[in-house]
Amino acid sequence: MTDKGSALIIGVGPGLGVTVARAFAEAGHPVALIGRTDPKLKELAARLHQEGHTAHAYRADAADPAQLGSALDAAVTDLGGPEVLVYNAAYARPDTPTAVGPEGWAASLAVNVIGATVAAGHVIPAFRGGRGTVLFTGGGFALAPSPDYTTLSVGKAALRAYAHALHEEQRDAGVHVTTVTVRGFIRPGDERFDPATIAKVYVELHQRPRDQWQPEYVYA
Repeated sequence: MTDKGSALIIGVGPGLGVTVARAFAEAGHPVALIGRTDPKLKELAARLHQEGHTAHAYRADAADPAQLGSALDAAVTDLGGPEVLVYNAAYARPDTPTAVGPEGWAASLAVNVIGATVAAGHVIPAFRGGRGTVLFTGGGFALAPSPDYTTLSVGKAALRAYAHALHEEQRDAGVHVTTVTVRGFIRPGDERFDPATIAKVYVELHQRPRDQWQPEYVYA
């Protein structure tokens, strides 16, 4: 058994999401894998369980606040008070500034921004002892917007602004909020941008002492 609080990972797939979950599991945290694809989630959770970790799968669409809230409640009930929240969900579609309609904007912002605010608002009050870490997966498009990925660029810029504001609000309360701005394409086997290499940064950020807290970590 571990005395560490659970790590709730939203936006789990076979890439960075499950790799971050594995990194926190290896650091001794029970982990919740939250994503849209139920069979795949259960497979990933089973794989972590076979490796000797405590891992449960929960299906939820990050764009659905009620569904996301229910999954988070279930994870807290099953795994105990959380210590870490990682919001890794993203809506990434190629689009251009003049070709996006209202429905496209709504779909993107529902996942890239609103889901993140719902998750943070839901989990922060549940942190063990009122203390914990919130990590958002950002992206380089927040700093250098792409005309080929317009809604993703705007979404990541908005998420970055939200993370900075939340950091300022929560740091004196003992909650560390950081956005991990990944300035590059995540690719298995890449020396710098392999998911396993990036996942170590998430754990390190959580383990930092308060005098090293920062609202943003640029990974390039």
